Amino acid sequence: MALYNMKEILADAQKRGYGVGFFNAVNLEMIRAYIEAAEELDSPIIIGTAEALLPIAPFEWIVPAMLEAARRAKAPVAVHLDHTYHFKTLMQALRAGFGSIMYDGSRESHENNLKHSAAIARIVHGMGVGLECELGSVSGLTDETGHEDEMVYTDPAEAAEFLERTGADFLAVSIGTQHGVYKAEPHLDIPRLKEIRAAVDAPLVLHGGSGLSDDDFRNTIDGGIAKINVYTDIILAGKRALCEHPDASYTDGLCLAREAMKEATVKKLRVFGSAGKA
Repeated sequence: MALYNMKEILADAQKRGYGVGFFNAVNLEMIRAYIEAAEELDSPIIIGTAEALLPIAPFEWIVPAMLEAARRAKAPVAVHLDHTYHFKTLMQALRAGFGSIMYDGSRESHENNLKHSAAIARIVHGMGVGLECELGSVSGLTDETGHEDEMVYTDPAEAAEFLERTGADFLAVSIGTQHGVYKAEPHLDIPRLKEIRAAVDAPLVLHGGSGLSDDDFRNTIDGGIAKINVYTDIILAGKRALCEHPDASYTDGLCLAREAMKEATVKKLRVFGSAGKA
């Protein structure tokens, strides 16, 4: 199948009521794990990277590998740039060939988030690229100074106006999830999610998917989520495989980690309901 864009993939997910997994990659083994999982299940999938991961895998190394793998895949694959905060990075991403990008203005005031998101939407749409923005704030990430983002729940009353004023194509919402490893059992505000879904037509995005239960995933998809971001659960699966085989050679270790990450991805895709939806 040819390289898809995220708008195509999420439109189908929203129409048919399933979720699509988004998975960050920093090397070829992760890319292979994700695409092989999608091919095995005949599932659409979204892969990509984020601004915070660029020191590990710069655009010029990771993006060509993702794009070429997506073009060769036997399942629909979109390539997306996750959390990005700086205009320079966004422009580099557009030149690199991403089909969609996320501008995260959640660290700004509400008005600045609106203003900057709208300006970026005009640029990316002029290049045929989709835009994801965040309203509210999902906790767990840290800025350049080490300050951790605080959780700010998305206000359903602001969602429609935000999309209308910015022109964003996808809306990341905050309903009680957090990035990274949960320090306590998450309690998701599903009624809030349903209010947001009733107010807007754009595909909704759930960040902080690692650590959620299968029921959490099903409830959020039933509540209107179309895209689910998962990263920590995948890299922890790879780490466990390496720890379980401490005497493995470097190359054997790569294969073990890849297979473990693939199996972790397969489990997520099954829960999301995307298996067989390619």
